[in-house]
Amino acid sequence: MKNRTWISGLASILTLSTLLLVVPITLSANGNALPPQSVYNLQVAIEDQLGEITGLDRYKGQPVLVSMFYTSCPHVCPMLISTIKLTESKLSVEERAQLRVLTISIDPQRDTPENLYQIFQRHSVDSDRWSMVRPKPGDVRKIAGVLGIKYKQLPDGEFSHTTKIVLLDRDGTQVASTDQLGRPDAAFLEAIRTSLQ
Repeated sequence: MKNRTWISGLASILTLSTLLLVVPITLSANGNALPPQSVYNLQVAIEDQLGEITGLDRYKGQPVLVSMFYTSCPHVCPMLISTIKLTESKLSVEERAQLRVLTISIDPQRDTPENLYQIFQRHSVDSDRWSMVRPKPGDVRKIAGVLGIKYKQLPDGEFSHTTKIVLLDRDGTQVASTDQLGRPDAAFLEAIRTSLQ
């Protein structure tokens, strides 16, 4: 009787240990585990300009241009969005159809879906390929960290931030970036074309 109780107790401990060791594994587009350096390993929720909530990996399986901005930014952020559009314009129609764009707010408390949608419309971006999103306030720093984007809120409520555009491959790994504004970066454009092949 004692042996049966001991074995039952041991089985319970082993079952509990197995459950505690289970770690969620995010899969790539082809069903394999994502590379350790994939941005998509960061489990955060984002809300887009239509109020739809998804994960950071909403475009997994396609190359993605990612940047961070905020809707009340008067000069740099509009130029950042224009630079992404200008870069896209250098691609063929077929190439553009494969590319996705994700712009992430660093000011989620003020950047409501309604404000994001206004900017979305103001810049006339392609609604089939672009998303403007806000994470939860506590996740902004995590996302900026994995993308290598620096920002700081100023006393007047505005933000100082880097104007980095990051290219993610189909599995969310960073393959190129640029901080050049106002005109396409030739090397970055070539990296986009390579990722689309």
